[in-house]
Amino acid sequence: MAAIQQLVRSAPAAAELRGSVLGYRGFHFGVRGPRRRLVVPDGVVKVMLGFGAPLDMVDAVEPRAVTTATSLVNGLRTTATIGVHRGLLHGVTVLLSPPAAYRLFAVPMAEWAHLTLDPGDLLGHGLGHLTERLAECPDWPTRFALLDHALATRLRTGPQCLPEVAWAWRELRRTDGRIRIDDLAAGTGWSRRHLERRFREQLGPTPKGAAQVLRLQAALRLKRSGMSWTRAATGAGFHDQAHFSHTFGTMIGCTPGRFHDGRASGTPDDPLDFLPEQVTSILLAR
Repeated sequence: MAAIQQLVRSAPAAAELRGSVLGYRGFHFGVRGPRRRLVVPDGVVKVMLGFGAPLDMVDAVEPRAVTTATSLVNGLRTTATIGVHRGLLHGVTVLLSPPAAYRLFAVPMAEWAHLTLDPGDLLGHGLGHLTERLAECPDWPTRFALLDHALATRLRTGPQCLPEVAWAWRELRRTDGRIRIDDLAAGTGWSRRHLERRFREQLGPTPKGAAQVLRLQAALRLKRSGMSWTRAATGAGFHDQAHFSHTFGTMIGCTPGRFHDGRASGTPDDPLDFLPEQVTSILLAR
């Protein structure tokens, strides 16, 4: 059983980061025995910079080799992950919009979108120095100010998404993934194939994959508001309950009912969601 010692949420103070850095989450968890958390796709890129014990990460749908590291980065994934930790989990998570992640990492996003990596593999050796400085800071406001400076410096020089890709991402978000991909391509003036290639290069998944993530999140929010799964599924644009259940299983690795039970069994002192408008995780039975 885990006891939360600290969980601190903050928005970036630097105006130039707003809209790109979606927030910081400082955490300091103590744990007795293994703790397993299933994290669903949510349309956010997460960079965890850790100062405590390492965390194991594995894909919830297609388990392969386990990634073990103190610091981790997850791109714009279309399948859930399971994180396991057994000791002191201490650090800060940076929440990024996908276009900002492309600017920050300056590498083709499709090459690693479905992998869990050490952020040092993408950002270079200087990240280790930044993590050490964060660990030495006396309090969370000082850490967040340091991140503001480091991220603003790097984002100023990173590559910008093409305007067409940025527009396509905004339209997908505006419609909760309910825009036809052919209409999205027409809006950019590109062919569907060209849109898919550029979108994958700069954001990670295909436009169809990103749309599925956003529709899934819309259904989870509707369910959280009190709707039945059937109404939540149709309200989010799924054809019917069977279509939703199949998609849910291929993306999350469990049934909607099991996921709901996991949410319901949480305790008030267990923060399940990274952002207020997102449904992002459940604790799994040991």
